[in-house]
Amino acid sequence: MQTVTSTDGTTIAYERRGSGRPLVLVHPTGFTRHSWRPLVPELAEEFSLVMLDRRGRGESGDADDYSLDREIADVRAVADAVDGDPVLFGHSYGGLVALEAARRSTDTPVVCYEPALLTESERREASLAREVQRLLDAGERRQAVKTCFRESGGAENVEAWPNWPECVDLAETLPRELRAVECSALPDEFDASFPALLLVGEEGPAHLRAGAEALHDALADSRLVELDGLDHGGIQAAPERVAREVRAFLAG
Repeated sequence: MQTVTSTDGTTIAYERRGSGRPLVLVHPTGFTRHSWRPLVPELAEEFSLVMLDRRGRGESGDADDYSLDREIADVRAVADAVDGDPVLFGHSYGGLVALEAARRSTDTPVVCYEPALLTESERREASLAREVQRLLDAGERRQAVKTCFRESGGAENVEAWPNWPECVDLAETLPRELRAVECSALPDEFDASFPALLLVGEEGPAHLRAGAEALHDALADSRLVELDGLDHGGIQAAPERVAREVRAFLAG
């Protein structure tokens, strides 16, 4: 494991596998860097995979105050610490973080698998952060995690996931990230021209598909790809298909 110090003094840990152009992997809510393990054998021969633990989980530290801006700074700190021209790859909430980090660097390519972006109508009706916080306050940690994954990612059988029940240990990090999603407005257009690959699963949540489609329309240089038969967990279920799209995007 290697570490960097983010702008607010928080230690961010990351693991590297493979060699080649750095691909900085930003994991989703309720997970650690280990969520990327299925993708490692598919891409490690061509890329240096930089798998960070986002703040508040794994080997990384945390701070008393939280904001999306701090997460973005964490990713930029890791990207700046590795040699070469990095590509950012985020899944779900990690996709939102990676997208904003790329946006602020203007030219860093980004890959997002069903990024956690809501259309304006979805944002107006969003209440998941409040419900998950209510469950936590009531001491119902497992139900809070199940509710979060079901409503945000469409997962029905959460207990069958490979990171169950370890993800319950991260339950307190869920509301703050859900609130960040509910407060992140999707602009009509981005003031940066970074290239982007947006991946969605055919069977993924409708609200994330709508967000990805709106994002595709707002970006000047993006490719939107639907993966047949996959849902929000497509990176774990079919890493070879995801890797194929990543290679094609970066080769182009």
